[in-house]
Amino acid sequence: MRVLAVQNTPRGGPGRVGDWLEEAGAAMDVLHAYAGEAVPSRLTHAALVVLGGGFMPNDDARAPWLGATRGLVATALAERTPFLGICLGGQLLAHVAGGKVAARHGVPEMGSTALTVRTEAAADPLFHSLPAQVTAIERHVDAVTSLPPGAVWLARSDRCPYQAFRVGERAWGVQFHPETAPERLLTWDPASLAEHGDDREALHRRAEEDARTATPVWHEVTRRFAALIRRAAAAGR
Repeated sequence: MRVLAVQNTPRGGPGRVGDWLEEAGAAMDVLHAYAGEAVPSRLTHAALVVLGGGFMPNDDARAPWLGATRGLVATALAERTPFLGICLGGQLLAHVAGGKVAARHGVPEMGSTALTVRTEAAADPLFHSLPAQVTAIERHVDAVTSLPPGAVWLARSDRCPYQAFRVGERAWGVQFHPETAPERLLTWDPASLAEHGDDREALHRRAEEDARTATPVWHEVTRRFAALIRRAAAAGR
């Protein structure tokens, strides 16, 4: 039940998703790839989580560890190791599995955003029985533009269709940030947000209001992911 989390930026840690996984019995090993910690060539953990960051999935010039990270994602897919990719991590999953990701695509999404859970999610191990409408915190300008062949499309927003998807039986990618608590928005750069027409305090207020219904949903999804890790480990993957 040890989970490897690849962190791509100094502030982009596992946040409350890490707390929720540990609460459910999954110990987290956070690899600070941005700081030069080597990404292993082999995946020996029971699950893999790849976190967000302001890079494209193949942006090896600015983030030289991404090549090794793509290798780990491919290994997780091949070995059916439970995988969760958040924002950049989800885009990496799409890229590795044969989908497409575009830089600065569409309208940026910042702060709490309304999502629609698709009917295809009814049979999904993580997304089944969720509310048809739920919010999640977003912070992205890049986006998945084409899902991998055979992927199951789970959730969308008005501005960004591919908010959540599954590849195979045990690999999920999400564009949003379930790990981000509303108070984290107060640390976001106000000048950068203003470039997109957003006000930091207003985004924070909205996220706080939406958290009453959103936080229990993403807590439950994380709990289900931990349960899946436990079942996969017991079955020898």
